[in-house]
Amino acid sequence: MSPKVTVLDYGSGNLRSAQRALEAAGADVVVTADLAAAERADGLVVPGVGAFAACMAGIEAAQAGPVIADRVMAGRPVLGICVGAQIMFDSGDEHGVVTKGLGLLPGAVTRLAARRVPHMGWNLLDAPAGSTLFTGVEADARCYFVHSYAAPPNAELDAVALVTTSTHERATFVAAAERGPLAVAQFHPEKSGAVGARVLRNWIATL
Repeated sequence: MSPKVTVLDYGSGNLRSAQRALEAAGADVVVTADLAAAERADGLVVPGVGAFAACMAGIEAAQAGPVIADRVMAGRPVLGICVGAQIMFDSGDEHGVVTKGLGLLPGAVTRLAARRVPHMGWNLLDAPAGSTLFTGVEADARCYFVHSYAAPPNAELDAVALVTTSTHERATFVAAAERGPLAVAQFHPEKSGAVGARVLRNWIATL
């Protein structure tokens, strides 16, 4: 029987492309705003595009924050993608406006310290030994990014999570993080071809 995955519809994200990629990777997927379904699912995917503050407003309006946090506290898998990954951090700073995140990962999301933003395209990743998401992924593999903001690496995050980084120009940022049942990807697995498909299969295999 295929693992049951809920893609949380809170008004933001590439919902259908995420659904198709997860289905292709072997999951039984439903896209819904139903929090009960989010609670019951073997795995919960939190997508997100656009601004940190807008995504957090959507999460709060849907009253989804406690469901996400409760799943993580209970050891039940959650995957955040793009801005859905960013909101798992303590806060996001956009144009000098700081918005509180879900606080499930330590650190703040800030504008990339690069000349060319948004960062758009395929980038190499530096994944740590023991990463579940990147098991079987070649060292020279590239994933697809579209973003102007990301969490910079920080010692507190390194102490509690397996952190995969990437670099745009000279700005190094968190490309993915794995902390127990919580996994986040700043890149778009659903747009990252065979590599993204492998990442999703690896995550689904944990459900």
